[in-house]
Amino acid sequence: MRFMIIVPASPGTEQGQTGTQQQFADMQAYNEQMLKAGVFVDGQGLHPSARGARLTWEDGDWVVTDGPFAEAKELVAGFTIIDVSSRAEAIEWLRRWPTSCAPEPGLALELRQVFAPEDFGDGLTPELREREEQMRAEAARNAARG
Repeated sequence: MRFMIIVPASPGTEQGQTGTQQQFADMQAYNEQMLKAGVFVDGQGLHPSARGARLTWEDGDWVVTDGPFAEAKELVAGFTIIDVSSRAEAIEWLRRWPTSCAPEPGLALELRQVFAPEDFGDGLTPELREREEQMRAEAARNAARG
């Protein structure tokens, strides 16, 4: 089961603050623990919303709204993907999140399960599943090239 840990943005991350040397070291140690346990898939920080855009479907067309966006509480500053055997195991890993990197008071890390092909039932036909697997393999090759 794959899960995404969603890291909320804060006023600091929205101003472009990336963390202290200690926070980087703590997060790297945490990620190394997950890597050694075989559960770490990926993890990245995101630039502030000022460098982003939102696209809204309106009247048959996409409308682009450039950042920054209000309500930092609703923004994402980063994510980690883990592959574990259960929701309980995912929560246990989340409990180990470095305290130096804990969200500011009033903000929370969020855990969401990632859909797997079997979650889609008959709507995802064998042909579509095969194409999905091919696309994921191609994406992995692209990622390996950097």
